[in-house]
This record gives sequence, C-alpha cells and structure tokens, in this order.
Amino acid sequence: MPFASLDGGLQKSEQTERARALTIRPMELYQLKTFVAIAREGSLTRAAERVFTSAPAVSAQLKALEDELGVKLFERTPRGMSPTEAGVSLLEEAERTLASAMRMRSAAEQLRGAAQGVVRFGTVVDPVALRLGEVLVKLAERHPQVTLQLKQGLSYETLAGVQRGELDCAYVLSDSPQIEGLEVVRLGAVDLVVTVPQAVADAQPELSLAQITDMPWVGTPPSCILRVHLEKLFAGAGREYRPGRTADGESAIRSMVASGMGAGLLRSDYAEQGERNGELAIWKGWRSHTWLCWVAPAEGRARPVAVEAVRSAVMEAWA
Repeated sequence: MPFASLDGGLQKSEQTERARALTIRPMELYQLKTFVAIAREGSLTRAAERVFTSAPAVSAQLKALEDELGVKLFERTPRGMSPTEAGVSLLEEAERTLASAMRMRSAAEQLRGAAQGVVRFGTVVDPVALRLGEVLVKLAERHPQVTLQLKQGLSYETLAGVQRGELDCAYVLSDSPQIEGLEVVRLGAVDLVVTVPQAVADAQPELSLAQITDMPWVGTPPSCILRVHLEKLFAGAGREYRPGRTADGESAIRSMVASGMGAGLLRSDYAEQGERNGELAIWKGWRSHTWLCWVAPAEGRARPVAVEAVRSAVMEAWA
C-alpha cells in the first residue's frame, strides 16, 4: 500500500506540472517591444503606430504580458499611459533583452556571411549632393540583397526617427559632433545664407543687419537646424527672433521667399539655384554653416550587417 500511495502521488504531481505548463504561455519578444513602445510613447495609439499594429492588439499584448509577469506595468491617466513603479523597474530589463536578441540576430547574419534585408534610410528634404546614386551603385555591386527604403524629412524629425528605432540610419544636418547613443560621422560642411525677395533686393541693394532683422521672416519649427541658426542671426543683431510664418522645409521657404512673403535661411547651393532662376536674392552680409552627417545607432548596439553594408558604401562614396 505505501508504494501504491507514493506512485499515485508522483502521478498527481506530474499532472499538476503538466497543467501548469499548459496554462503559462512563454514570453514573446513582440510583447517586450510593445511594452517598450508604450513606455516611450505614453499612448496605446502611438505605440501601435510604432510597432505597426492596431491599438486593440497593443492593449491585448500588454494584458498578456502583465498576466504572465503578475504585475501591473501601466496606469491609465488623462495624459495617457504612465508606467507603474514595477513598469519603470522592468523597462530597462526589457530593453536589455531586446538588445541581446538583436545582437544574436546580428551574430547569425555575420555567420551566414551575407548582408541582406531592407535598411530604412532617412534623408534630408532637398538633399545636398547626398551621393545616394553612388551609394546605391556600390550596394548593388557588393550587397545585391540589401535594399534601401528612403524616407525624407526635416533633420530633427529624421534624427528622432533613428533614436526611436523607426529608421536604421540617416543623413541629417547637425551642428553636434556627438549625440548620445548614436554614431555621428561628419561628411561635409554646409553653408547657410540669408535670402530675400528679389523685389526687396532691387529696391534696397545695401540692406543692413538691422533692416534684415526688421523684415518679416519665414521660419521653421523650433527643433530645426535652420531655426537654430536663424536665432543666432538675430542674437548677433541684439534682437530676439519672434516666430511668424513657418515652413516645413527648404522648398517651402524658397517658394515663400520668392513670392515676397519675407526673408528666409537656405542652404547656399539651394539659394544660389533660386538666385540664378531670378526667384530671390542672397544677402551678402551674413553666412553660417552646419554639417551634413551620417547617423546610426552606436556600434555597441549590435547593428545589423545590412546597416554596416550601407555605412561602408556611404563612407566610400564620401571618401
């Protein structure tokens, strides 16, 4: 009898463990990606856009993760999703886990010895001789399985896209030689100039700095590198720039200046093109410069082999 009881107890224990294994689902990487996205965006809707799914799916993934971990990760507030104390504590661990998975995937790609896949490449609007043609030719010759998916935008938007993981690398205009978490490679200096409507230049060929800063201006959003230099121009005149008309890119600035709506900052090569076309005039009393840079997540973050292939092509094109 004792042996029968022992055997029955073992069978019951095995059944219990089997039942527990059936009820506990393994944690998935996509759940961790969703967790991190919600923490970074503070909104289920924006997190859904970031991980390319729907808000209900994000909500379901979050609930499944909370059920598995046995802790509440977020509180819903009028301002959005706010991490709980447990959520804050586990966020760093989730990011480390995702980084480890990325390193493993990168290592596997290196073992295969082939660069392949789609690289999401951000570029500045109206690019300054980005030499993309040369980059594409070199990639086609050496890494035919790598495809570039280009996305244009203002530099500050593109830079934020790389930092959020929405872009793999990008060309940006930036004054900063170093940006936390990113590799920044300066490719060349870019001159910036003041442009005015042609009619203004014809009527007042010798405009002073005071007259220039008295004019209406076509500006850009606060984080844009052109806005940074515009504020420096005004500071040099002992004045504060007061935002008025705002454009979302250089093509819009050029068009608005040409139509007589005000002065504006442009890259010198783009401004010279407008001047040759008789659209506007360049004021000779001021010039500044920034840098065209290539940016990508820092090497310590285990970049995919395909991104390394793009980096190599860019550096060679700009050698």
